Amino acid sequence: MKAIVQDRYGSADVLELREIDKPLVTDDRVLVKVRAASVNASDWHLLGGGPVLARMIFGLGVRRPRNRVPGGDLAGQVEAIGKNVTRFKPGDEVFGSGRGAFAEYTTCSDRFLVPKPRQVSFEQAAAVAVAGCTALQSLRDKGQVKPGQRVLICGAGGGVGTFAVQIAKALGAHVTAITGPKTLALVRALGPDEVVDYTQGDFTRSGERYDVLIDTPRTVHSGTSSAC
Repeated sequence: MKAIVQDRYGSADVLELREIDKPLVTDDRVLVKVRAASVNASDWHLLGGGPVLARMIFGLGVRRPRNRVPGGDLAGQVEAIGKNVTRFKPGDEVFGSGRGAFAEYTTCSDRFLVPKPRQVSFEQAAAVAVAGCTALQSLRDKGQVKPGQRVLICGAGGGVGTFAVQIAKALGAHVTAITGPKTLALVRALGPDEVVDYTQGDFTRSGERYDVLIDTPRTVHSGTSSAC
């Protein structure tokens, strides 16, 4: 099968398109024919390997990548299942997270896959997993957002932020979205109750109070994370 392969850490120049063996299906995993995969921020960070200590902590491989095929977020069709897998069958359309998504085939734990809705394209579904789950866990599980609560989302124009705005509204919250001038139109189209351009003033001095504050990595680079 064709795959993007990384034999060493570095820039995007270390990535090569090669023919490699199709992965084998073990008892608890699902073989997925990848129809679409998205590039997450974590893929970029893993490309360079980060500090050596981080490589050791996360089991990435100290001298070279332990997993030679990058990519995590994906959508596709189930090709085969291990003998312990009961949630899926060959032919099912799924999306979620795995390892080695930048290839024609990869294997995933069935715990990290869910059925793909028919009205959602493979390309759309492939962009959901990490960013969407991060937003959902933050609002529903950690924030326990209730209808009528006021939610502030810093970095609403980023990957996690765009999902967070929509999920918070779906949970019935009053949503204030903080973003920069380049993504104002995008964020407004997502339907928050208020949109604030952080370059036009210090929103932390408005006197407004919120029940839940979500700060995404995007705002770390804008210099507003300390306010949230």
